Amino acid sequence: MSEPADLVVVGAGPAGMAAAVTALTGRLRVALVDSGTAVGGQYWRHPPEHARAAVPTEDLHHGLREYRALRKVLSAHRAAGRLDLRLGHHAWSAVREGDGFAVHVVDRRAAPRETAAVLRAPRLLVATGAYDRQLPFPGWDLPGVLTVGGLQALLKGGGVAAGSRVALGGTGPFLLPVAAGLAARGVEVVAVCEAARPRAWLRHPGPLLRNPGKWAEGAGYAAALARHRVPVRPRTAIVGADGDERVTSVRIASLTPDGAPRPGTERRVEADAVGVGWGFAPQLDLLVPLGCALTESADGNAVVAVDAGQRTTVPGLYSAGETCGVGGAALAVGEGRLAAESVLADSGAAPLRVNRRLAAVRSAVVRQRAFARAMALAHPIPPAWASWLTDATVVCRCEEVTAGAVRAARADGAHDHRQVKQLTRAGMGWCQGRMCGPAVHCLTARGRAYEPAERLVATPVTLGALADLDEGPPAPTDNGETDKECS
Repeated sequence: MSEPADLVVVGAGPAGMAAAVTALTGRLRVALVDSGTAVGGQYWRHPPEHARAAVPTEDLHHGLREYRALRKVLSAHRAAGRLDLRLGHHAWSAVREGDGFAVHVVDRRAAPRETAAVLRAPRLLVATGAYDRQLPFPGWDLPGVLTVGGLQALLKGGGVAAGSRVALGGTGPFLLPVAAGLAARGVEVVAVCEAARPRAWLRHPGPLLRNPGKWAEGAGYAAALARHRVPVRPRTAIVGADGDERVTSVRIASLTPDGAPRPGTERRVEADAVGVGWGFAPQLDLLVPLGCALTESADGNAVVAVDAGQRTTVPGLYSAGETCGVGGAALAVGEGRLAAESVLADSGAAPLRVNRRLAAVRSAVVRQRAFARAMALAHPIPPAWASWLTDATVVCRCEEVTAGAVRAARADGAHDHRQVKQLTRAGMGWCQGRMCGPAVHCLTARGRAYEPAERLVATPVTLGALADLDEGPPAPTDNGETDKECS
């Protein structure tokens, strides 16, 4: 694309793809950036193009018809020169520049060599998704203990099962598709430990009844788990993992109403891999430094505040998908479309959808947001989860900070994860608090939403890439990507 972009979209998952397609169809020029090697994000992750025939993963996906339709439109606009697709590019900073925005990216396709570039446009849409939220427990730093999302990424990205006997734990519906996917590939799923009570959904029947596709999907997973004889244990948690060079077993226990292990119920289950997930935390690294207002969501996270058209409190800046609250792919697609419609309206372009069709999208988004809120309320983090931890339990793996050190910092007056970081170095490592931040926050500031620290650099960048910025923008290229990656 030789002409300047009208819109930069960061993130090519469901929200970003839908937003880019809507904006392109409305005759805007779009630059679409994603760190992956193909569009689709984590939800529509696939094996590399050359391996897809040998590694079938179709059964692990939902909404493939929509995915293929969005991908086809992106491919057509890229061929027409209206879409600048930057795959394998990591956005490490977004700043205000004049009347628009400058998004700094590094091209990592030729790693270890990184090449810097800057994408500019009058409007910016951030759809960077979310990542697994983790709570530590004794042994969670053993090899073989992964996030539930990590287990699914291995399945979707390469058809790889992390072990032959796998235990899953945490809370939320996401445990079910991962268990079903593993079982379908011959893995013995020895336990699915769900910390919540199933009847918690009875307190919020409206959103469930208004989204019949959700409970039908859940019923399908339940049938698959029953067919493979996978034991699902409600009000139960993985409270420890044991092993020497890698995990060999987990300790599970029934939970009291507040989430403490019930005395006398702990037992050991052999496993060579473990997947744990306590929901997700939105990826806000690009949004917080731009000054967006945040708001609290029902799952305990701070999320970006947006209006009915997905506009943030910063003029010209929009957001869609999990950054606005975790709610699934269908919600993300709807929000991406609404955000792009707002971009079209604010740019003076003709709206893509007439009022009736736009109202239908908004209605679906409202309905799905209500379901997401009900899901968060039905699957909370157990209030007493910290009782699982010994003082020797590692909380920050990068800096090897223990639960005892975090508790001591709190006793010394630290009241949030930022102050704990200053006193203990928790969150100063390679992951910059993405793994330990929510847990440290819960240990020190219960009752307040977790808000990530402001970082001017969202992902590690080499000095060589930064030096490239002084050499001016690179000559226009085709980025080396083939049409197959978005077609």
